[in-house]
Amino acid sequence: MGLTSVKLLVLVIVIAVAAFVATIWLWPRVSQRGIKPIACRVGLLLGGQLAILAALGLAINSYFGFYASFADLFGTNQDPGTVVDYSAGGAPSGKLGLQHLGSQEVGVPGGGQADKAGRIEKVQIDGAKTGIVTPAYVYLPPQYFQAAFKEQNFPAAVILTGYPGTTDSLITRMKYPQTATEHIQQGKMQPTILIMLRPTVMPPRDTECIDIPHGPQVETFFTQDLRNTISANYRVGNRAVNWGIMGDSTGGYCALKMTMRHPEAYSAAVSLSGYYSTHDDPTTGDLFGGSKQLQNENDMMWWLQHKPVPQVWALLTSSQRGEYDYKATMAFIKAVKPPMTVSSIILPSGGHNFTTWNRELPVALDALSQHLAQ
Repeated sequence: MGLTSVKLLVLVIVIAVAAFVATIWLWPRVSQRGIKPIACRVGLLLGGQLAILAALGLAINSYFGFYASFADLFGTNQDPGTVVDYSAGGAPSGKLGLQHLGSQEVGVPGGGQADKAGRIEKVQIDGAKTGIVTPAYVYLPPQYFQAAFKEQNFPAAVILTGYPGTTDSLITRMKYPQTATEHIQQGKMQPTILIMLRPTVMPPRDTECIDIPHGPQVETFFTQDLRNTISANYRVGNRAVNWGIMGDSTGGYCALKMTMRHPEAYSAAVSLSGYYSTHDDPTTGDLFGGSKQLQNENDMMWWLQHKPVPQVWALLTSSQRGEYDYKATMAFIKAVKPPMTVSSIILPSGGHNFTTWNRELPVALDALSQHLAQ
């Protein structure tokens, strides 16, 4: 049973209920004085509390998608899977840093036909410059498999989770591929390739998408390795106007930051409940190597005030009630000046969670697509 298994959750809930019943039943029998009765009472209370906390933790993790497996939770390496060649089925055979690990249907009516509903490819990306290796999902729109579009390049959008996040949640919770296919069919969104992964490419460390001094070069991975690998394996344009990036929470911060710092890589960003600066904490370790300048350059308000403003577009979302970043978001919007342009989605209320982001995602994904060129 895996960490997100329903069977595991049910089993732990049953254990928690059994521990509660056992505590009520046995308490009168261990109410005497003495070391053994006291030890029994402590054991009953401790066992019951641990079982309840475990059940709550599993339920919360299952809903929010923080960790996909025990190996993910404890930061151990995972088997990347078996390489499968899909060259005969319309997908690339894999070259220049990309391995195909499988494919799956999009999960919409007609999902068994790639030219009707698109397809999701599971891949492994090997960063040639940074040495970073990470899994990802690549959503290919229906037009990618249609004869009328066989010579066409498509715009691409990198989609990021929050921290620590699971890539599967982008499909199961936020439903990016399903939304993309439906909106493409409805004419709300142009056919766009989505590259879905988490910013935590060096788990369990939260790198905040920074090139860490004497550490992993995560920013370079996203702005160079990832783009080069996808462009070499799929029909994607290689100019900045062909590329956008979108994410929630930490992923939103990364999307905005990398677009502003690297307009040669991304021309458009969507930040769902993202923030605007980062700092060292126990999950990040030392990100800046003691450099105040590097810390400043990863503060997007500082960047607006001290660096040339890039010619990019950004969409920012927040809520007047329930989001801690509302004031910072409004301050950032006020500080933006040409040639950068900014849009926003501000909800009356909404928390920092999937429910809120799912309210914002459909229109935000449409807007991102409309700002990308083929």
